[in-house]
Amino acid sequence: MKTILKTENLNKTYHLGSFPRSIKVQALNDVNLSIESEQPVIISLVGESGSGKTTLAKVILRLVQPSSGAVTVAGHVVAGKGVRPSQTEFLRTVQPIFQNPFEAFSQYRTVDAYLLETAVRVGGMAKDAAVQAVEEALSAVGMEYKDVRGKYPNQFSGGELQRASIARALIPRPQLIVADEPVSMIDASRRMIIINLFLALKQEFQTSFLYITHDLATAYYISDYIAVMHKGRIVEFGDAKQVLSRPQHEYTQLLLDSIPRLDVRWVDLRNAAQNGKAKYVAR
Repeated sequence: MKTILKTENLNKTYHLGSFPRSIKVQALNDVNLSIESEQPVIISLVGESGSGKTTLAKVILRLVQPSSGAVTVAGHVVAGKGVRPSQTEFLRTVQPIFQNPFEAFSQYRTVDAYLLETAVRVGGMAKDAAVQAVEEALSAVGMEYKDVRGKYPNQFSGGELQRASIARALIPRPQLIVADEPVSMIDASRRMIIINLFLALKQEFQTSFLYITHDLATAYYISDYIAVMHKGRIVEFGDAKQVLSRPQHEYTQLLLDSIPRLDVRWVDLRNAAQNGKAKYVAR
């Protein structure tokens, strides 16, 4: 079995304010999580605001240094005390998709310039290979290079720009993509396009996803595994269907009680998406 993602005794402490009124906030509290699989998987990280989801994502993405502990992705230790992999090596292993696509691109640069830069600098590709990689990534998310070339972020809708952001993350063929609330800024009528897209891309690009959300219904639909966070800890982890049909922790049950009842229709929809219809829907 391959280790897709592993966190070991991961802690992150923030000190807010200044002496003598400094406040200690434990954002991550001894987080231990291990996902092993021969095939790519989608892991949903769920919990309420302030539970530690985004802090964990930032540690995995090396945007925040942990106070202690380590993170391993696909056999590479990417975060921890004294761990300093090269940025290029890291970005070939882990790629982000952020919540707001309009903040992921500068309004002063064209979107295709970002995509080509990723292919050349991170992927180490020559110009012709870079253009081909960009075309393939855009095609996978239902876009064409000619429709992106020379355009600035404000010339796209939120859904289109998020798909371009996903294409950018796919170009280096990473082992793990960390997607932090990737549909929360997108119109509700277009969210399923992005969600179904993840299901299709998992198979096509053989890439695993860490999908961060507060929406249990979406997590149930998209996930192979679900990890539930509460007060900086992983309080429950396991197969998605098992966690949400037979929760073992009272906090998971509390989350379930706050949403409409899940039924077999979610399973039917997900099976349809995984059988190839997801990519068609995305286009």
